[in-house]
Amino acid sequence: MINNTKYNTLIAYLKNLGNAAVAFSAGVDSTFLLVAAKEALGEKVIALTVDAPYIAGWEIEEAKEITNQFNIKHQIIKVPFIDTIKYNPENRCYLCKKAIFSSLQEITKRQGFTNLLDGTNSDDMDDFRPGLKALKELQVISPLRENGLTKEDIRAISKELSLPTWDKPPYACLLTRIPFDHEITLEEIERIEKAEKYLIDLGFKFIRVRSHGNLARIEINREKLQSILEEEISDKIYNKLKELGFSYVTIDILGYRMGSMNKTCNK
Repeated sequence: MINNTKYNTLIAYLKNLGNAAVAFSAGVDSTFLLVAAKEALGEKVIALTVDAPYIAGWEIEEAKEITNQFNIKHQIIKVPFIDTIKYNPENRCYLCKKAIFSSLQEITKRQGFTNLLDGTNSDDMDDFRPGLKALKELQVISPLRENGLTKEDIRAISKELSLPTWDKPPYACLLTRIPFDHEITLEEIERIEKAEKYLIDLGFKFIRVRSHGNLARIEINREKLQSILEEEISDKIYNKLKELGFSYVTIDILGYRMGSMNKTCNK
């Protein structure tokens, strides 16, 4: 156990639960929570990873790698596209979380666990996150939030624990790249995923490819704006995204911002 008051308080909290099924996306928060749960509860922990059409494939692979590394029981749950979010409504996150976590609750019980946990942290309460309403309704437990752990806390302690995700960029489901009230197709989701993977492989970690029909609007952290506009790089990106089906490729001069597609409803 490391010498950190917040972490030690979290471990004591988790021990008191007795067992835990952790909704695990392989992101910074859920990885930290899962490893802490493993320390607190030993074999009385299982990781549950959702594999849906709008979850990037490399996220599923990273979830497998992390659970193997820490010898944690892991189950991947295949989820079909949810009909209620076909037209990307503003309450998409609520509808999606309600459907998915209802299924996870059932799986949790069938596996003999009494607690379903998620990685919501205390900073998330200040953001536009309609999915949190669904978690509250389903009585999903959020130990990081309940113990006052911020994203900064989680990254710092994750680094101390040598977790591979301590400096991982934030990543959200691919539906966040598409405007609200726009019909979602599997072809568009696949195109976005391939475009972002290409850019990540080029070395651009903080990246989003926002899809506006046949136009791709690339958001990148401002420190990298100059490099992505270099002729050789920009030509490569344009040609690749055109090959994927985009007719136009633009760079957003405001740079990468989390939740930029929420602007219309974040009032």
